[in-house]
Amino acid sequence: MYWQQEYECMPREELAKLQLARLQNTVSRVGNHVPFYRTKFKEMGIDFENLKSLDDLKRLPFTYKQDLRDNYPYGLFAVPLREVVRVHSSSGTTGQATVVGYSRNDIQMWSDLVARVLCGAGVTADDVIQIAFGYGLFTGGFGLHYGAERLGASVIPISAGNTKRQIQIMRDFKTTALVCTPSYALKMVDVMMDAGINPNGLSLKYGLFGAEPWSEGMRQELNEKLGIRASDNYGLSEIMGPGVAGECHVCHGLHINEDHFLYEILDPETLEPVKPGEVGELVITTLTKEAFPVIRYRTRDLTRLIPEPCPCGRTFDRLHRMLGRTDDMLIIKGVNVFPMQIESVLCEIKGTAPHYRIIVDRENHEDKITVMVEVFNEIFFDAMKRQEEMINTIKRKLASELGVGVSVKLVEEKTLERFEGKGARVIDNRKL
Repeated sequence: MYWQQEYECMPREELAKLQLARLQNTVSRVGNHVPFYRTKFKEMGIDFENLKSLDDLKRLPFTYKQDLRDNYPYGLFAVPLREVVRVHSSSGTTGQATVVGYSRNDIQMWSDLVARVLCGAGVTADDVIQIAFGYGLFTGGFGLHYGAERLGASVIPISAGNTKRQIQIMRDFKTTALVCTPSYALKMVDVMMDAGINPNGLSLKYGLFGAEPWSEGMRQELNEKLGIRASDNYGLSEIMGPGVAGECHVCHGLHINEDHFLYEILDPETLEPVKPGEVGELVITTLTKEAFPVIRYRTRDLTRLIPEPCPCGRTFDRLHRMLGRTDDMLIIKGVNVFPMQIESVLCEIKGTAPHYRIIVDRENHEDKITVMVEVFNEIFFDAMKRQEEMINTIKRKLASELGVGVSVKLVEEKTLERFEGKGARVIDNRKL
């Protein structure tokens, strides 16, 4: 199914023409109305009213998260505040908050793009969607909410937390689609099991998960335990929120809404384009945002292009699920390590639960990784030899995948903290 087939299946030649026209309009908008960009263009000698092709994009300046912080709260808005009908913001827990604004047209466009993602995943107007994302300044809750209403589905705006009530509502209201982080969905499964509730007795058919990286192993776990089709979606508040990209029913790569976002995948060190299929940093330019257009925003998210056409018929490019972030990357003994690599290995090992913690220490000037892994309780009732065998198996497979040795500690089920929001799985004790 398609929400806007005339765009989602547009020939690539027509798409390129549309992108160029919209890029020219966006660059003119920021050059004329945003002092930050006007100054940047002047410093770089860019005639922002004279973009001739999409190749001219590489001449434009990058935008960094720090730029948003430096212009807090409204310095990067391209319209007067009276035209801004919605303001969202990051938490600011790691520095000055970043603030984004939406015009009335932006909200309409946002709703349409989220509806695309929902429709692509299989959701229809006949579904009941339970949104277990937090509302408030976080973009996830409202973004999915308005997109679901735009699609015509019934929306349960329960927000995050109170897991037992979530499950009760899910049962009583016959929820067919669950929206939350994959970590929280796994927590719901644990609570159901403790309460003796069989997930197969629910009406769930779809799970639309995002806001944190997750693996194919976790997808399989959720599909099997909840009896759903779990799909990934991607967005970030600095660009719009959810709706930037999402998986179709094929569930193999996220279609990026290229009529609204121009993307690049660049080497994070050289800032040159990587070859198709190679991993690089995702850089996004908005093409239709009115209140808060952004030029070449460095997302810090790592992904790669999936070059093959999608069987669903959409012509928008597909991106691999996010592999991590350049600033989440751990450098251990000179080796780049991403938490998602560890999760992928653990999900392939029978007897492990989909919960883990990575602890990084520095002992005698040498980095050390300890991976705490939840295993099913029967492992602890077996002979010590089986525990040792499992530890050795995990260590061997992780060393092969990561290229660096790790220590492994097995812990009983439900020992590690569960998360209602993004899972914080890395504890880095080094003084870096």
